[in-house]
Amino acid sequence: MTQLFWQSLLAVPAALGAAVAVSGSAIAAEAATLVVHDFNQDSVQLAQITSVSELTDVLPSDWAFQALQSLVESYGCIQGYPNRTFRGQRSMTRFEFAAALNSCLDVITALMPQVSIDADDLSIIRRLQEEFFPDDLAILRGRIDALEAETATLHAQQFSTTTKLRGQVDFHLITPFDTSPGQTSTSVSARARLNFDSSFTGRDRLRIRLQSGQGNALQPLRGLANASSSNAGNPDNTDYSVAVDDFYYRFPLGDRITVTASARGLQGDDWVTSTIVPFDGPAVADAGSPQFYQSGSTTNGAGLGINVNFTDNIALDLGYTAGGPGAFDPNVGIFAASNQSYIAQLNFLTDGFFNAAVSYLHNDRSSIFALNSTGVAAPAGGVDTFAGLLNLDFGGFFIAGHGAYQMFNGGNDFSWNAGLGFNDFLAEGSQLGVYAGQLPQLVNNTNNPFIVEGYYRIPFNQFLTITPALIYSDAKLSTQTDNTGFWGALRATFTF
Repeated sequence: MTQLFWQSLLAVPAALGAAVAVSGSAIAAEAATLVVHDFNQDSVQLAQITSVSELTDVLPSDWAFQALQSLVESYGCIQGYPNRTFRGQRSMTRFEFAAALNSCLDVITALMPQVSIDADDLSIIRRLQEEFFPDDLAILRGRIDALEAETATLHAQQFSTTTKLRGQVDFHLITPFDTSPGQTSTSVSARARLNFDSSFTGRDRLRIRLQSGQGNALQPLRGLANASSSNAGNPDNTDYSVAVDDFYYRFPLGDRITVTASARGLQGDDWVTSTIVPFDGPAVADAGSPQFYQSGSTTNGAGLGINVNFTDNIALDLGYTAGGPGAFDPNVGIFAASNQSYIAQLNFLTDGFFNAAVSYLHNDRSSIFALNSTGVAAPAGGVDTFAGLLNLDFGGFFIAGHGAYQMFNGGNDFSWNAGLGFNDFLAEGSQLGVYAGQLPQLVNNTNNPFIVEGYYRIPFNQFLTITPALIYSDAKLSTQTDNTGFWGALRATFTF
């Protein structure tokens, strides 16, 4: 055995020790989370040295002095910093470790052909491994085994490789401050949704939504935004029955066109890129959303939508809905259903101050509007809707609203809402808003209901949002003399 081989071999324990120290901490970090760290620029600005005495912060009394002396003077594979320091107490990055180890291995590789290794040499190497680092190697093996077991568990327990399950549950507590006919007591409304979202290309989405709920509070005002009540003023799914609410597939055609094919559930505002008005969603009452989308379109049918982005700011939305049950009847079909609707909306969308849209909807057969001030349903016929939407975002607050003119068999109707809001008010992700609006005059209404709502959406964490609201209503019904008063509402929304 030559002296050259044993000198090479002396570098192995030092290199292996550095590997254990760095790899152990790296593996422990990866077991918790995968994080990519930037490394200090100093780690790549190193200076080659020829003697350990050139390192001003390394003394002969240091416990690693001899190891450094051997690596520097015998092999020349250790470098110092430009200021001639070694910084032995500093933690080592994975990049630095890889560079130093590679440098030493290159030297050893160059020396190896000059010597031969017999069985005795291999036995000595094994003994060095067993006697110097048995505990460290056992710890590493244990951590690797734990990572493999955890990975296997994740693979076994994952829901699907292509489908994600998302849920939302909304609880409402509604109480009238004034006694009004039909709405005299505190009540609870709730809705639960489970969305099964699948993607096969990373850019498409197949959604199947199951929904259940109960409650019909605020019916003169079109009900609650996230509860089981329809915009025609009749409760829907009030026995917590579970039904398929959405069933559609959305996919891109190139970079600027998106197509949506729906078997059930999409209508009106489901076809558009944006409803523009920021109250749509955060508000507790459904009147916070533009009501003309619902009153001017067909519900619960099959349909097709196309979104075309002409530029980064200008988009055109087109949608067609064939109402059920005719759309699902092979003797009728989607083009002969008794109730069909169309929508076209041109949007100007930015990340800044000005966002706007103009909409046109046609429903070829509808009888949901009231005739004049009688509350009696107008004769069934076509409904044409012309609407404009606007949102001005000033940074700290926004002003937004919409107006809609609707013509139907026997009359016409005008509805609107407008208000202002403050995003991130006192808390990140929150929204404080107030709006007022005149709703469409639908069946049983003897006037256009008027509403004012103030709300404050407060996100407590990524799973829970609380929204208290104060609501004022002035709605007259043909079956009741008056429905004017105040409501207090509290909504808790859980997402998972």
